[in-house]
Amino acid sequence: MRITVIGAGAWGTAMAMAACRLSGHEVRLHARDEVQAQALRTHGQNARYLPGVDLPAQLGILSGALAPLVAQAEAQDLFIVATPMSGLRSTLQALHTVPGPVAWLCKGFESGTGLMPHEVQAQVAPSMQAGALSGPSFALEVARSQPTALVAASSHAAVRDALVHAFHGSALRVYANDDIVGVEVGGAVKNVLAIATGLCDGLDLGLNARAALITRGLAEMTRLGLALGAKAETFMGLSGLGDLVLTATGDLSRNRKVGLALAQGMSLQQAVDSLGHVAEGVYSARTVAQRAQSLDVDMPITEAVVALLDGRLQAREAVQVLMGRGPRGESV
Repeated sequence: MRITVIGAGAWGTAMAMAACRLSGHEVRLHARDEVQAQALRTHGQNARYLPGVDLPAQLGILSGALAPLVAQAEAQDLFIVATPMSGLRSTLQALHTVPGPVAWLCKGFESGTGLMPHEVQAQVAPSMQAGALSGPSFALEVARSQPTALVAASSHAAVRDALVHAFHGSALRVYANDDIVGVEVGGAVKNVLAIATGLCDGLDLGLNARAALITRGLAEMTRLGLALGAKAETFMGLSGLGDLVLTATGDLSRNRKVGLALAQGMSLQQAVDSLGHVAEGVYSARTVAQRAQSLDVDMPITEAVVALLDGRLQAREAVQVLMGRGPRGESV
C-alpha cells in the first residue's frame, strides 16, 4: 500500500512513522514547504515537533503542490490529512478526485460553519470515500512506538479496512467503527473539557473535582452526540471516554496545558503562545457551544470554558458558576 500523509506536524509525522514500521507499505510525508521538508531530510528528525525521535530511513519526504500526487494516485493508495482543522477544507478540495480512500486526523468543529470534519467533506468532496482516524493518543508516544489504540471511523467499510491495514501492528491497534458522528463529536468535545480539567487542576481543586468534571463532561459530550445522531455506546469507547481521560489528565495534552496556564493567571494569548503548537480546544470551544445551542443541548462546562476564553469570566468565577447550578438528577 502507498500511504501519503499530508502535514508534517507532530501527529502527521508520528503516523507516517507508525505506517513505516509495517512491511509492504510505501510511506510518504508531505511537508508544508520545501524549507521544512529539507530540514526533515537533513536532520532525520522533526526537530520542532518530535525532537530526539529519528525518522525511519525509508520514509519519503515531499513538498510542493498536491496536484501531481493527486494525478498519480491509484485506487489502492491511501491519503491521510494531518493538517489542523482549519486546513481540512482546502486539503480535501485538493484531493477531491483521488480514487482511493482518504482519512483525516484533525479533531474539532470548523470555525465559522460549526461543521464536523465529515460534514466538511460532504460539502467539498461528496463522492470521496473518506473517514477519520481518532482515539486516545499523544503523537510523541506513537512516534516512540509505545502501545496505543485508535479508532478507524467511516460509513465505508473499504475506508475502515484500509486504515486497519495501513496502521494496525504490534504497537498500534486500530479498531473499526461505523459511527463517524460519535467519533468526531468525542474528538472535538474532549479538547474543550481538557481545558476545563487543566483549570481545575491548576486551581488545586482536588481529585474529587477532577473526577466530577470528567464524568459530567462525558455526559455533555454524549448529549451533543446523541442530538447529532451518534450512538451512545461510542462515547464509552476509545474516541469518547478514552480520549477524554487521556487529554484531560495527560501531561502531554496541549489543551490541558492551556487550562493550567489560565489558572496561573496568564492571558489566553500568553497561554497559547507558551505552547508553540495548536491547541484545538481553544478554537473549537465556541463552535461546540454554538452547535449545542442550536440543538438546545445543555453543555454548562463547555459554556463556562467559552466564557473563560472570551474573558467574560475569571478562572475562579467559572468554578463558582458551575458549582452554583441548581440540583438535578444524574442523567445524560
